[in-house]
Amino acid sequence: MTVNKQRRKVVKSVAAGVAATALPLPFISKSGFGSDPIVLGMPIAQSTAGGVADHLDHLQGAILAQEEINAAGGILGRELKLKVVDIDIFSPEGCQTSMLKLVDERVHAMTTPFTLAPIPTIDATVKYKAPLLWGVTQRNYTDHVAAHPDKYSHCFQTDPSEVHYGYTFPIFLKDMKDQGLWTPNNNAIHIVQEQIAYCQTISRTLQEAIPASEFELAGITDIQFPVQNWEPVIQEIKRLGAGAVMLDHWVAAEYAAFCKQWRADPLDGTLIYMQYGPSQPEFLDLAGGAAEGFIWSTVLGVYADEMGNEFRKKYQKRWPGTMGLTYTGNAYDTCYFLKQAWEHVGDPNKFEAVCDYVRTTKYRGVCGLYDMNNKWQECAHYPDDGHPVTAKNLEDGMGQLYVQVQDVQHKIVYPDVLKEAEMRPIQW
Repeated sequence: MTVNKQRRKVVKSVAAGVAATALPLPFISKSGFGSDPIVLGMPIAQSTAGGVADHLDHLQGAILAQEEINAAGGILGRELKLKVVDIDIFSPEGCQTSMLKLVDERVHAMTTPFTLAPIPTIDATVKYKAPLLWGVTQRNYTDHVAAHPDKYSHCFQTDPSEVHYGYTFPIFLKDMKDQGLWTPNNNAIHIVQEQIAYCQTISRTLQEAIPASEFELAGITDIQFPVQNWEPVIQEIKRLGAGAVMLDHWVAAEYAAFCKQWRADPLDGTLIYMQYGPSQPEFLDLAGGAAEGFIWSTVLGVYADEMGNEFRKKYQKRWPGTMGLTYTGNAYDTCYFLKQAWEHVGDPNKFEAVCDYVRTTKYRGVCGLYDMNNKWQECAHYPDDGHPVTAKNLEDGMGQLYVQVQDVQHKIVYPDVLKEAEMRPIQW
């Protein structure tokens, strides 16, 4: 059985177990809670070909928070329940169906990692207006929220948008070069881009950023999910000979396959950067030692500071094995942020007041600072790359983590204020 199939089997079993705990309302809980539960709705992908890894991470992070919260007395004396429904992240109709199921359940809030049809997803919630907190990571989506503030006043993006992957990449390269941690063969950047809107936006913003930097564009190569064979791409990388390559893709298993094929036929000294996907557990599980030295980043990730490391230990004790570094912490933070909001307002049914609190309150979690008090209702990004929404200081934003695989472990190498280790020279 492949890792992807194993993960899909696990997410189905975990989700089924959580869903089975939902009892008719009202009820007297066996745990001693004597009033109706507070219910957090979770659309979690259990059967679609993509997204299962991130969605399982999100679910497990939420379960960890739920267990801790209930063990400590719940919220307002009430038990926190998770209501899980399956979601097809690729289908606009499927996304709407899942959200409407949660509306019918009268949940008090909703959280999910992302869908690839964000506008239909949120449109299914506008009449109900329970708080929706999710890491959808799309500026096209938050632009839509900004253009219709009353309609989507309940929708919050719990991370910076994907545009920062493109805008920040030349800043990272320059910093590594200036510190003497990377000696490029040349100052050219080669973009290998997938076709979904998310990846196209990242490619576009990198192309916008390059002319203002000391780098130049070597060329653009298109790929199409699923990538069955990386050999033609590798030959194109070698033909163009750029000093740095951005693999603008999103599937961990396919990144792992690239690592193995690249190791067999590399271009000496070229920095290979893989956008986001290696954060998913499958990447290290499948790539193993072949992943050594590759760079990746995420605009949403668990820090390696005291708070982040404490969470990592708790999570890995509860869920042994390779840990996802993105939506695990995001779901955990979301549960505790909502707990804080519900306790401040005093009634989880007062959706508008809860949303006002989420919008205007800064929350420091294991993934950094959540500050969504802007027209996009998305988290501020650090470092400042000259584009909205960014922060000049780490304590005012959420740090984008650049990570290198070192000794088959993920180590944060940038920004300096968050790094665990120096970036190692590119050796292949």
